[in-house]
Amino acid sequence: MRPTDTAELVEIIAAAAAAGGRLELRGGGSKSDIGAPRQVTVVEMTGFSGVIDYDPAELVLTVAAGTPLAEVEALVLGQGQMLAFEPFDHGPIFGRPPGAATIGGVVAAGVSGSRRVSRGAARDHLLGFKAVSGRGEAFVGGAKVVKNVTGYDLPKLMTGGWGRLAALTEVTLKVLPRPEVVLTLALDGLEPRAAQAAMSKAMGSQADLAAAAHAPGFTAFRLEGFGPSVTARRGALEALLAGAGSLRALPDAEAATFWRGLRELDALGDDRPLWRVSTPPSRACEIVETLAPLGARWLMDWAGGLVWLAFDGEPAAVRQAAETGGGHAMLVRAPESLRAQVPALHPQPSGVRALEARVRRAFDPSGVFETGRFLDAD
Repeated sequence: MRPTDTAELVEIIAAAAAAGGRLELRGGGSKSDIGAPRQVTVVEMTGFSGVIDYDPAELVLTVAAGTPLAEVEALVLGQGQMLAFEPFDHGPIFGRPPGAATIGGVVAAGVSGSRRVSRGAARDHLLGFKAVSGRGEAFVGGAKVVKNVTGYDLPKLMTGGWGRLAALTEVTLKVLPRPEVVLTLALDGLEPRAAQAAMSKAMGSQADLAAAAHAPGFTAFRLEGFGPSVTARRGALEALLAGAGSLRALPDAEAATFWRGLRELDALGDDRPLWRVSTPPSRACEIVETLAPLGARWLMDWAGGLVWLAFDGEPAAVRQAAETGGGHAMLVRAPESLRAQVPALHPQPSGVRALEARVRRAFDPSGVFETGRFLDAD
Protein backbone atom coordinates (compact mmCIF):
# COMPACT_ATOMS: atom_id res chain seq x y z
CA MET A 1 0.00 0.00 0.00
CA ARG A 2 1.24 3.49 -0.84
CA PRO A 3 -1.06 6.25 0.45
CA THR A 4 -0.46 9.75 -0.85
CA ASP A 5 -2.54 11.81 1.58
CA THR A 6 -3.60 11.71 5.21
CA ALA A 7 -7.21 10.74 4.48
CA GLU A 8 -6.08 7.65 2.60
CA LEU A 9 -3.65 6.69 5.35
CA VAL A 10 -6.35 7.13 8.01
CA GLU A 11 -8.62 4.81 6.06
CA ILE A 12 -5.92 2.13 5.69
CA ILE A 13 -5.01 2.14 9.39
CA ALA A 14 -8.61 2.29 10.62
CA ALA A 15 -9.54 -0.65 8.39
CA ALA A 16 -6.61 -2.69 9.71
CA ALA A 17 -7.55 -1.88 13.30
CA ALA A 18 -11.14 -2.97 12.71
CA ALA A 19 -10.09 -6.20 11.02
CA GLY A 20 -7.32 -7.12 13.45
CA GLY A 21 -4.69 -6.59 10.74
CA ARG A 22 -1.05 -5.72 11.09
CA LEU A 23 0.80 -3.00 9.19
CA GLU A 24 4.48 -2.19 8.89
CA LEU A 25 5.35 1.42 8.12
CA ARG A 26 8.26 1.75 5.73
CA GLY A 27 10.07 4.68 4.13
CA GLY A 28 12.88 3.77 1.76
CA GLY A 29 13.46 0.37 3.35
CA SER A 30 17.09 1.05 4.29
CA LYS A 31 16.46 -0.41 7.77
CA SER A 32 13.95 -3.12 6.86
CA ASP A 33 16.39 -5.91 7.71
CA ILE A 34 16.65 -4.76 11.31
CA GLY A 35 14.54 -7.01 13.51
CA ALA A 36 12.99 -10.42 13.09
CA PRO A 37 11.81 -11.66 9.68
CA ARG A 38 8.04 -11.12 9.30
CA GLN A 39 5.23 -11.56 6.84
CA VAL A 40 3.13 -8.44 7.05
CA THR A 41 1.37 -5.83 4.95
CA VAL A 42 3.73 -2.93 4.24
CA VAL A 43 2.56 0.67 4.06
CA GLU A 44 5.06 2.61 1.99
CA MET A 45 5.30 6.19 3.23
CA THR A 46 7.17 7.54 0.21
CA GLY A 47 3.89 8.94 -1.11
CA PHE A 48 4.29 11.68 1.51
CA SER A 49 7.13 13.58 -0.11
CA GLY A 50 8.18 17.16 -0.66
CA VAL A 51 9.00 20.42 1.10
CA ILE A 52 6.07 21.96 2.95
CA ASP A 53 7.75 25.04 4.41
CA TYR A 54 11.34 26.21 4.74
CA ASP A 55 12.38 29.45 6.42
CA PRO A 56 16.19 29.58 6.34
CA ALA A 57 16.22 32.82 8.34
CA GLU A 58 14.36 31.12 11.19
CA LEU A 59 16.32 27.85 10.83
CA VAL A 60 13.09 25.83 10.58
CA LEU A 61 12.24 23.23 7.93
CA THR A 62 8.98 21.32 7.47
CA VAL A 63 8.91 18.40 5.04
CA ALA A 64 6.71 15.40 4.31
CA ALA A 65 8.03 12.36 6.14
CA GLY A 66 8.64 10.28 3.01
CA THR A 67 11.04 12.81 1.51
CA PRO A 68 14.44 11.22 0.81
CA LEU A 69 17.10 12.19 3.33
CA ALA A 70 19.48 13.04 0.48
CA GLU A 71 17.01 15.61 -0.89
CA VAL A 72 16.57 17.22 2.52
CA GLU A 73 20.32 17.49 3.03
CA ALA A 74 20.82 18.94 -0.46
CA LEU A 75 18.08 21.51 0.19
CA VAL A 76 19.57 22.84 3.41
CA LEU A 77 23.11 22.68 2.02
CA GLY A 78 21.98 25.06 -0.72
CA GLN A 79 21.19 27.58 2.01
CA GLY A 80 24.47 27.05 3.84
CA GLN A 81 22.74 25.03 6.56
CA MET A 82 22.70 21.46 7.85
CA LEU A 83 20.86 18.86 9.90
CA ALA A 84 22.91 19.20 13.06
CA PHE A 85 22.41 15.62 14.27
CA GLU A 86 24.22 14.32 11.17
CA PRO A 87 21.78 11.55 10.14
CA PHE A 88 22.89 8.80 7.78
CA ASP A 89 21.53 6.11 5.50
CA HIS A 90 21.75 2.53 6.84
CA GLY A 91 21.73 1.08 3.32
CA PRO A 92 25.53 0.65 2.98
CA ILE A 93 25.62 -1.28 6.26
CA PHE A 94 23.49 -3.91 4.54
CA GLY A 95 25.49 -3.80 1.33
CA ARG A 96 23.01 -1.58 -0.50
CA PRO A 97 23.72 1.66 -2.34
CA PRO A 98 22.91 4.80 -0.34
CA GLY A 99 19.94 6.99 -1.12
CA ALA A 100 16.93 5.03 0.12
CA ALA A 101 16.56 6.55 3.60
CA THR A 102 13.72 9.00 4.18
CA ILE A 103 13.64 11.80 6.73
CA GLY A 104 10.66 10.20 8.48
CA GLY A 105 12.50 6.89 8.74
CA VAL A 106 15.53 8.64 10.19
CA VAL A 107 13.37 10.30 12.85
CA ALA A 108 11.42 7.11 13.60
CA ALA A 109 14.66 5.18 14.13
CA GLY A 110 16.37 8.04 15.99
CA VAL A 111 19.40 7.97 13.68
CA SER A 112 22.18 10.35 14.70
CA GLY A 113 25.76 10.51 13.46
CA SER A 114 29.10 11.49 14.98
CA ARG A 115 28.06 15.07 15.78
CA ARG A 116 25.42 13.79 18.18
CA VAL A 117 27.94 13.95 21.04
CA SER A 118 28.16 17.76 20.74
CA ARG A 119 25.00 18.99 19.00
CA GLY A 120 22.39 16.55 20.25
CA ALA A 121 20.39 13.67 18.82
CA ALA A 122 17.57 13.59 16.30
CA ARG A 123 15.03 13.99 19.10
CA ASP A 124 16.64 17.30 20.11
CA HIS A 125 15.98 18.79 16.67
CA LEU A 126 12.45 17.57 15.99
CA LEU A 127 10.20 20.52 16.79
CA GLY A 128 6.88 19.11 15.64
CA PHE A 129 5.13 16.53 13.49
CA LYS A 130 1.88 15.34 12.01
CA ALA A 131 0.93 11.67 12.21
CA VAL A 132 -1.82 9.05 12.19
CA SER A 133 -2.11 6.81 15.25
CA GLY A 134 -2.94 3.11 15.37
CA ARG A 135 -6.50 4.20 16.13
CA GLY A 136 -6.72 5.64 12.62
CA GLU A 137 -6.77 9.20 13.99
CA ALA A 138 -4.74 12.07 12.59
CA PHE A 139 -3.03 14.22 15.22
CA VAL A 140 -0.34 16.86 15.67
CA GLY A 141 2.54 17.08 18.15
CA GLY A 142 4.89 19.96 18.93
CA ALA A 143 4.95 23.13 16.87
CA LYS A 144 6.95 25.05 14.28
CA VAL A 145 8.79 27.07 16.89
CA VAL A 146 11.85 26.29 18.98
CA LYS A 147 10.22 27.32 22.28
CA ASN A 148 7.16 25.12 22.66
CA VAL A 149 6.42 24.28 26.27
CA THR A 150 2.73 23.39 26.28
CA GLY A 151 1.48 19.85 26.65
CA TYR A 152 3.41 16.58 26.45
CA ASP A 153 6.71 16.44 24.56
CA LEU A 154 5.42 14.10 21.88
CA PRO A 155 8.24 14.79 19.39
CA LYS A 156 10.77 13.15 21.73
CA LEU A 157 8.41 10.21 22.20
CA MET A 158 8.05 9.68 18.45
CA THR A 159 11.78 9.84 17.81
CA GLY A 160 13.14 6.33 18.10
CA GLY A 161 9.66 4.81 18.21
CA TRP A 162 10.35 2.74 15.08
CA GLY A 163 6.86 3.42 13.74
CA ARG A 164 5.18 1.52 16.57
CA LEU A 165 3.19 4.48 17.88
CA ALA A 166 2.04 6.30 14.78
CA ALA A 167 2.71 6.89 11.10
CA LEU A 168 4.59 10.14 10.65
CA THR A 169 3.35 12.16 7.68
CA GLU A 170 5.16 15.46 8.29
CA VAL A 171 8.13 16.57 10.39
CA THR A 172 9.39 20.00 11.40
CA LEU A 173 13.10 20.19 12.14
CA LYS A 174 15.44 22.77 13.56
CA VAL A 175 18.44 23.26 11.25
CA LEU A 176 21.73 25.03 11.91
CA PRO A 177 24.26 27.01 9.83
CA ARG A 178 27.00 24.88 8.31
CA PRO A 179 30.42 25.57 9.81
CA GLU A 180 32.80 27.72 7.79
CA VAL A 181 35.77 25.47 8.59
CA VAL A 182 35.93 21.76 9.44
CA LEU A 183 39.23 20.35 10.68
CA THR A 184 40.01 16.81 11.81
CA LEU A 185 43.07 16.18 13.97
CA ALA A 186 44.36 12.69 14.71
CA LEU A 187 46.53 10.85 17.20
CA ASP A 188 48.14 7.62 16.02
CA GLY A 189 48.90 4.46 17.92
CA LEU A 190 46.85 4.91 21.09
CA GLU A 191 45.50 1.85 22.86
CA PRO A 192 41.78 1.98 23.76
CA ARG A 193 42.31 3.13 27.36
CA ALA A 194 44.65 5.93 26.32
CA ALA A 195 42.34 6.93 23.48
CA GLN A 196 39.37 7.04 25.81
CA ALA A 197 41.28 9.21 28.26
CA ALA A 198 42.29 11.59 25.46
CA MET A 199 38.74 11.85 24.10
CA SER A 200 37.31 12.41 27.56
CA LYS A 201 39.87 15.10 28.30
CA ALA A 202 39.22 16.84 24.98
CA MET A 203 35.43 16.71 25.28
CA GLY A 204 35.60 18.21 28.76
CA SER A 205 37.77 21.10 27.64
CA GLN A 206 37.01 24.45 26.04
CA ALA A 207 38.13 23.14 22.65
CA ASP A 208 34.42 22.62 21.87
CA LEU A 209 34.83 19.48 19.79
CA ALA A 210 32.14 18.63 17.27
CA ALA A 211 33.01 14.91 17.29
CA ALA A 212 35.55 12.41 18.59
CA ALA A 213 36.02 8.78 17.60
CA HIS A 214 38.51 5.95 17.83
CA ALA A 215 39.37 3.03 15.58
CA PRO A 216 42.14 0.58 16.50
CA GLY A 217 45.34 2.62 16.50
CA PHE A 218 43.69 5.86 15.32
CA THR A 219 41.91 8.58 17.30
CA ALA A 220 40.16 11.50 15.56
CA PHE A 221 38.98 14.87 16.88
CA ARG A 222 36.81 17.15 14.75
CA LEU A 223 36.67 20.93 15.14
CA GLU A 224 34.08 23.09 13.40
CA GLY A 225 33.38 26.82 13.26
CA PHE A 226 34.86 30.09 12.01
CA GLY A 227 38.47 30.04 10.86
CA PRO A 228 40.06 32.02 13.72
CA SER A 229 38.07 30.07 16.29
CA VAL A 230 39.11 26.71 14.84
CA THR A 231 42.75 27.84 14.79
CA ALA A 232 42.63 28.93 18.43
CA ARG A 233 40.90 25.77 19.56
CA ARG A 234 43.36 23.63 17.62
CA GLY A 235 46.21 25.23 19.58
CA ALA A 236 44.41 24.62 22.85
CA LEU A 237 43.77 20.99 21.93
CA GLU A 238 47.39 20.40 20.94
CA ALA A 239 48.56 21.76 24.28
CA LEU A 240 45.96 19.77 26.18
CA LEU A 241 46.87 16.44 24.55
CA ALA A 242 50.62 16.97 24.28
CA GLY A 243 51.25 14.09 26.63
CA ALA A 244 49.28 11.66 24.41
CA GLY A 245 51.28 12.30 21.26
CA SER A 246 51.56 14.67 18.33
CA LEU A 247 48.28 15.71 16.72
CA ARG A 248 48.31 15.78 12.93
CA ALA A 249 45.78 17.45 10.67
CA LEU A 250 44.08 15.14 8.20
CA PRO A 251 43.64 16.25 4.58
CA ASP A 252 39.98 16.96 3.85
CA ALA A 253 39.57 13.86 1.67
CA GLU A 254 41.10 11.56 4.29
CA ALA A 255 38.97 13.09 7.03
CA ALA A 256 35.79 12.71 4.96
CA THR A 257 36.65 9.06 4.30
CA PHE A 258 37.17 8.40 8.01
CA TRP A 259 33.89 9.95 9.16
CA ARG A 260 31.96 8.32 6.31
CA GLY A 261 33.54 4.99 7.27
CA LEU A 262 32.16 5.40 10.79
CA ARG A 263 28.65 5.62 9.33
CA GLU A 264 29.03 2.84 6.77
CA LEU A 265 31.27 0.68 9.01
CA ASP A 266 33.59 -0.35 6.19
CA ALA A 267 36.28 -1.43 8.64
CA LEU A 268 33.99 -4.02 10.22
CA GLY A 269 33.10 -5.82 7.00
CA ASP A 270 29.71 -7.28 6.16
CA ASP A 271 30.02 -10.99 6.97
CA ARG A 272 29.30 -11.09 10.71
CA PRO A 273 26.47 -9.95 12.97
CA LEU A 274 26.66 -6.24 13.70
CA TRP A 275 25.89 -4.79 17.12
CA ARG A 276 25.38 -1.20 18.21
CA VAL A 277 26.21 -0.67 21.89
CA SER A 278 25.26 2.58 23.65
CA THR A 279 27.16 3.09 26.87
CA PRO A 280 28.57 5.82 29.11
CA PRO A 281 31.76 6.89 27.30
CA SER A 282 33.93 6.04 30.29
CA ARG A 283 32.78 2.39 30.09
CA ALA A 284 33.41 1.76 26.39
CA CYS A 285 36.84 0.25 26.98
CA GLU A 286 35.38 -2.37 29.31
CA ILE A 287 33.11 -3.58 26.53
CA VAL A 288 35.93 -3.65 23.99
CA GLU A 289 38.29 -5.42 26.40
CA THR A 290 35.65 -8.04 27.15
CA LEU A 291 34.69 -8.85 23.56
CA ALA A 292 37.85 -8.21 21.53
CA PRO A 293 39.61 -11.29 22.97
CA LEU A 294 36.59 -13.31 21.76
CA GLY A 295 37.19 -12.12 18.20
CA ALA A 296 35.05 -8.98 17.98
CA ARG A 297 36.05 -6.18 15.61
CA TRP A 298 35.08 -2.76 16.91
CA LEU A 299 34.89 1.01 16.42
CA MET A 300 34.13 3.75 18.95
CA ASP A 301 32.07 6.85 18.08
CA TRP A 302 30.50 9.59 20.23
CA ALA A 303 33.77 9.87 22.20
CA GLY A 304 33.20 6.29 23.33
CA GLY A 305 29.46 6.53 23.95
CA LEU A 306 28.74 4.36 20.91
CA VAL A 307 30.58 1.12 20.19
CA TRP A 308 30.02 -0.74 16.92
CA LEU A 309 30.86 -4.44 17.09
CA ALA A 310 31.16 -7.14 14.42
CA PHE A 311 30.86 -10.33 16.45
CA ASP A 312 29.67 -13.83 15.65
CA GLY A 313 29.92 -15.19 19.17
CA GLU A 314 27.08 -15.69 21.62
CA PRO A 315 24.58 -12.80 21.60
CA ALA A 316 24.28 -13.16 25.35
CA ALA A 317 27.95 -12.21 25.68
CA VAL A 318 27.31 -8.88 23.94
CA ARG A 319 24.22 -8.13 25.98
CA GLN A 320 26.00 -9.02 29.22
CA ALA A 321 29.01 -6.86 28.35
CA ALA A 322 26.71 -3.96 27.51
CA GLU A 323 24.79 -4.27 30.78
CA THR A 324 27.99 -4.58 32.80
CA GLY A 325 29.18 -1.40 31.09
CA GLY A 326 25.98 0.44 32.02
CA GLY A 327 24.57 0.39 28.50
CA HIS A 328 22.45 -1.58 26.07
CA ALA A 329 23.09 -3.45 22.83
CA MET A 330 21.04 -3.46 19.63
CA LEU A 331 21.38 -6.20 17.01
CA VAL A 332 21.56 -4.29 13.74
CA ARG A 333 22.56 -6.89 11.16
CA ALA A 334 22.47 -10.68 11.30
CA PRO A 335 21.28 -13.73 9.35
CA GLU A 336 17.53 -14.37 9.41
CA SER A 337 17.95 -17.39 11.64
CA LEU A 338 19.60 -15.29 14.34
CA ARG A 339 17.19 -12.36 13.97
CA ALA A 340 14.28 -14.76 14.40
CA GLN A 341 15.54 -15.72 17.87
CA VAL A 342 17.39 -12.70 19.24
CA PRO A 343 15.45 -9.44 19.80
CA ALA A 344 16.94 -6.50 17.94
CA LEU A 345 16.38 -4.13 20.87
CA HIS A 346 17.96 -4.74 24.24
CA PRO A 347 15.51 -6.46 26.62
CA GLN A 348 14.20 -4.04 29.20
CA PRO A 349 13.57 -4.64 32.92
CA SER A 350 10.01 -5.79 33.54
CA GLY A 351 8.81 -2.43 34.87
CA VAL A 352 10.17 -0.47 31.91
CA ARG A 353 8.85 -3.07 29.49
CA ALA A 354 5.36 -2.81 31.01
CA LEU A 355 5.48 1.00 30.79
CA GLU A 356 6.57 0.89 27.15
CA ALA A 357 3.74 -1.51 26.35
CA ARG A 358 1.18 0.83 27.98
CA VAL A 359 2.47 3.77 25.95
CA ARG A 360 2.23 1.76 22.73
CA ARG A 361 -1.30 0.64 23.56
CA ALA A 362 -2.31 4.25 24.22
CA PHE A 363 -1.44 5.14 20.63
CA ASP A 364 -2.20 1.76 19.09
CA PRO A 365 -4.76 -0.13 21.21
CA SER A 366 -5.40 -2.83 18.60
CA GLY A 367 -1.72 -3.50 17.98
CA VAL A 368 -1.91 -2.54 14.31
CA PHE A 369 1.81 -1.70 14.28
CA GLU A 370 2.89 -4.78 16.26
CA THR A 371 4.36 -6.89 13.48
CA GLY A 372 6.60 -9.13 15.59
CA ARG A 373 9.64 -7.26 14.36
CA PHE A 374 11.07 -6.70 17.84
CA LEU A 375 9.92 -9.95 19.50
CA ASP A 376 8.54 -8.04 22.50
CA ALA A 377 4.87 -7.36 21.86
CA ASP A 378 2.73 -7.20 25.04
